[in-house]
Amino acid sequence: MAGDRRLSRPDSSLPDWEVPDTTYRPIPIVWFTGALLAQMVTLTAIFLLFSRLDAAYTSAIAGVTTGIIGAWTWRRGMSKAATGWRIATIAMLVAVLALVLLSVSGRL
Repeated sequence: MAGDRRLSRPDSSLPDWEVPDTTYRPIPIVWFTGALLAQMVTLTAIFLLFSRLDAAYTSAIAGVTTGIIGAWTWRRGMSKAATGWRIATIAMLVAVLALVLLSVSGRL
């Protein structure tokens, strides 16, 4: 409450001319998490769908899919993120792909 007026903004102690900045700024953790979840779901599906085929097919399709997810993440805004986020995203994409490649290596 500010006097007899009801305000909907969280900080009612600010005067009316001082409005907090409320513009939307996407943050890199959203892009990172989106890439991680997309890769986990798609690579799991690829692993299960191609489990009867040769490991080379599964590996190739998983690699191409990881590249597509990486490109999608970069277009979403990761290309403008801090260097640490870009390195972490690349490392995560490579690590999850490496786990899939390790799991299909038994079928070689």
